[in-house]
This record gives sequence, structure tokens and C-alpha cells, in this order.
Amino acid sequence: MEVRVGISKKLAMVGVAAFSFAGVAYAQTAEQGMNLVESYKFGQAKEVFSQLVAKEATDKNFFYLGNTYLSQPEPDFAKATEAFNKGVALDAKKSFYSRLGLASVKLGKGDKAGAVADIKTIVKDSREKDTDLLAEAGKTLVKYEKNNDPRYAIELLNLAIAKSEKNGTPAWYLYSLGDAYSALGVQTKSGVDYGNAMTAFEKALPSAKSKAVVYTRMGALWMNAKAWDKAKTNLDQAVKADPSYAPAYKYLGTFFSMYQDWAQASANYKKYLSLADNDPNTVLDYAKLAFLSKDFEGAGTSLNSVFDKVQDPIKYRIKAYLDYQKKDYASAKTNIETFIAQAEKSRIQPSDTGLQGLIQAGLGKANNDQAAIADAKAKIAVAKAAKDETFNWDEEFEVASGSKKSITTVAGPGDGPTSAAIDALNKQLAADPKDSDALYKLATEYQNVENWKGAAYAWQRLTDVLPTWESGYYGLGYAFQKAGDAENAIASYERFVSTLATKTPAEKEKGKETLATVYYNLANLTKGDKVKSLEYINKSIETFSTPEAVSLKESMSK
Repeated sequence: MEVRVGISKKLAMVGVAAFSFAGVAYAQTAEQGMNLVESYKFGQAKEVFSQLVAKEATDKNFFYLGNTYLSQPEPDFAKATEAFNKGVALDAKKSFYSRLGLASVKLGKGDKAGAVADIKTIVKDSREKDTDLLAEAGKTLVKYEKNNDPRYAIELLNLAIAKSEKNGTPAWYLYSLGDAYSALGVQTKSGVDYGNAMTAFEKALPSAKSKAVVYTRMGALWMNAKAWDKAKTNLDQAVKADPSYAPAYKYLGTFFSMYQDWAQASANYKKYLSLADNDPNTVLDYAKLAFLSKDFEGAGTSLNSVFDKVQDPIKYRIKAYLDYQKKDYASAKTNIETFIAQAEKSRIQPSDTGLQGLIQAGLGKANNDQAAIADAKAKIAVAKAAKDETFNWDEEFEVASGSKKSITTVAGPGDGPTSAAIDALNKQLAADPKDSDALYKLATEYQNVENWKGAAYAWQRLTDVLPTWESGYYGLGYAFQKAGDAENAIASYERFVSTLATKTPAEKEKGKETLATVYYNLANLTKGDKVKSLEYINKSIETFSTPEAVSLKESMSK
């Protein structure tokens, strides 16, 4: 069962282990095995269910074993199918759980219509008598982010809840209903569905044996809704309820990644790994997360430790990203092509095509192959069209291809207009050249007397001191634009765009009006290239529409 978090990253959601281990003394009940799955202890869960199958080969036990392979970060469809087929072999018609497992495999591979049809037949054949089966079917229908049917899932989970009320509805029915509403909220971008999801989670909380499993879901839901403070509060509550609950730390890592706080993100991902288990698939998942949190050394070490232990071709994708980061484009090309050749088609993502483009741009730059660089840009457009956020694609392309525009250094303020305030600030800066407050005031004073070269000089010094402050690049672009230096104005404004893109969602929202103005200015500065200019004015209107921008677009379209 999975919960979606908007950065495009697939994360499985789960609960808490109900026991501890001494040596290899594993639990012997399905409930304990399910708790292990919910705690991301997939290797241990496989041991539990393998023992249960050996002890009692039932339809349900085969289902739980196979479902463990589907619940791990990267599903192993072959191993899961093997288990489900053994369950179906017990009774081809009445092995409802194993049949559900096979439908889940079908859904995971992208055959949504076939899977939904199979599930409807299973529900009909079972006469809706087994509420656990109904609830598991509901969970299955929202298990995969890209292939799901949350409306039918909600229907089945509500049916399971209604039929179980007399004897007490299990908490997992309720929070699974919350997962289904959360999936529907992502699909329809509806706040109403998020509200229904939260209601279901709140109903599950009193009876849930693990409060952490519910609080983590609440935190993930608030992240989907971009309510960052509430997301953090609930994830903190999950950790407080159970400090050993691995999934909470995984989501905290994602939370801090959203805020570009790579140190905190990396620390939480490491905590997640330490609390899960050493199953190679979990270590592989950590390697991917470590890469996303900029812990390239940790990602490489983890990947190398399990590379020969896992058959999943996902290892080649992760290796390709690490090679790309090291600018080893030849090795990166080999690895991403190996992944694409070996992986199920349903697992190939737009980001894979985008990565191929970046690698090709790097190779094209080395070989001075402009045709390859042009084709690389087309590949990157695939990732951008899918709104993939693995990279800031434009900026990565500029770096890989060597086309990133540099801003010409302004030697000094020249002999333009000055003032007593400017003279005083220059004296102050002679004593402390990195006084950012004085540099900001100096840039403003130069603008007040319309000495635009002086303003550009001051703004550029300020961006050297504060390279991650996007407003400095806006001031620099404006100064260059007023000075009539279109090339440097364009480069400065584009640096504003790329710098703002690295900021938190809240900061991006705060900077929307300025971003729209930057796009408007870029449209004016690139009027010689009508296609480029129209692209900028469309972005301006999409970001924050103004009458001036609409009017400019109308004049350009005539």
C-alpha cells in the first residue's frame, strides 16, 4: 500500500513491528509478518511468511508472501507471481487472495483494465463475505501510484467497513480508506478528498495499535496538500509515538528534501535505513534516497555493498545517476541503457529519458557534437513535459552542454552620477567588502541617481557575497536592462529563475509575482527570437497574469 508525495517520488507507507528479534527467532503469525512489512522490514517479513507457508500452505499465506515482494520499494513481480501461482494451485476458483495477488501484479505492470476486471470477478465469486478480502482488494487498487483506481478502492473499503462494524472494524480498514481518498486527492487535485482522507485517519487513530502508522499517513497527506507545518507536526508525532518506526524517518527525509535541507534529509534517510533491515532491496532504496539528498558518497557506498546481491535492474538506474554526477558520461550511458533494456516497460519513467538527454549533452560537449546536443534537448523536454522534478532540467542541461550563460564581470561603477550617500557607502565597504547590508544600500543608491553601471557593479558584488539570494540576480538583471546590456540582463534574469527553483515551496510561492515580472522582462529582451519571446510571455501569464503581460502577448501574436 502506498501514499503519494508530490515530488514524484514513490514511497510505500506502513506500520510498526510488534516484537523484537533474538538471533533468528522470527515471528510465526501472519499478523506479525504484516507488521514487519508495515515497518519496512521486508527481508524479515519474507522469512516469516516463508516459514508460515512451509508450516501451513494456505491461500492467504501465499498471498502475504507474494504481497511482501510487491510492497518493497521496488516490486519483484516474478517472485510475487511465483508465490501467487502456488496459492492458486491449491484451488483455482476459491483461492481468492492469491487471485487478488495476480491481479495486483497485472495492475503494477500497467494493465489497469484487466486488473480491475479481475478484482470485480473475485469480489463477485467471494460473495462479499470476507471483509479482509474486500479491504485487501481496496488496498491493492491504490498500491501503485501510476496505475490505480481510487474510486473503486473507496467503494470496496467502505463495504468492508460497513460489514465489519458489528464486530469492530480493524483500524487498518480505516487508514486504508484514508490512503484511497489520498490517492483520489492526488488524482483529482481535490481538497475535498484530502478532507475525507484525514477524517478516515482520525477515525483509525483511537483503535490503531501503532499510532505512528497513522500519524505518518497524516504527515504524508499534509505534504500532498502542501501544508508543510502540519506535515512536520504529524511526522514529529509519529516519531514521538514510536521512535523505532522507520517509515516516519523516510518521510521526514522527503520533507527536508523539499526544503533543500540536505543535511537533515540525509540524516533522516540514514535513520530510516538503520531501523528497517539489511534486506538488499531496502539498502538499494536508501542508495536512491541518499542520492536525492546529495549524499553521493553514502549513495555510492550503499549501492556497491548490494550491487551483486540484487537482480533488480533499478541498480543500473541508480548507478547511472551517480556516474552522471561524477561526469562519467560514458559509464552513465551504459548503465541507463542497461536499465531501460532490462526493466519492465511500466517502470521506465520520463526522468530516464531526461537523464539520457543530460548524458548525451555531456558527451556532445566533449565531442563538440551539436547535433547530439540538439537531440539531448529534445529528450530533456520529455521529462519537463511530465513535470518531473528529479532535476532542474534546464540548468542541468546548460551545465552538461556547456551552454550556461555567464554574466560579464562589471569592473567598477564608472564615472556616472554619484551622491554623498554613495561615497559614504563605498568608504564603509572599503573596510568590509562583504557587508551585504551596505552593498544592498549601495545598489539602491546607484539606482536612485540612475547610475545603472554602478548599480550593476553593486548588485554583482552582492550576488558574489549571497550567491543563493535570488533577489540579487533580479536587481542585477534590472540594472543591466536599464543600462542597455541585453545579453547580461538575460543571463542575470535566467540566474534568478534557476536560483528561485531551488527554494522551498513557500519561498517559491512568495516569489511568484517577481518571477512573472522576470519572465515579462525576458520576453521583451528576446523579441528578436519570436518563439523564445512567446515562451517567456506565456510563462509570465501562467505564473502571475497581469494586463501588461496579456497585452504584450496580444501584440506579439498579431
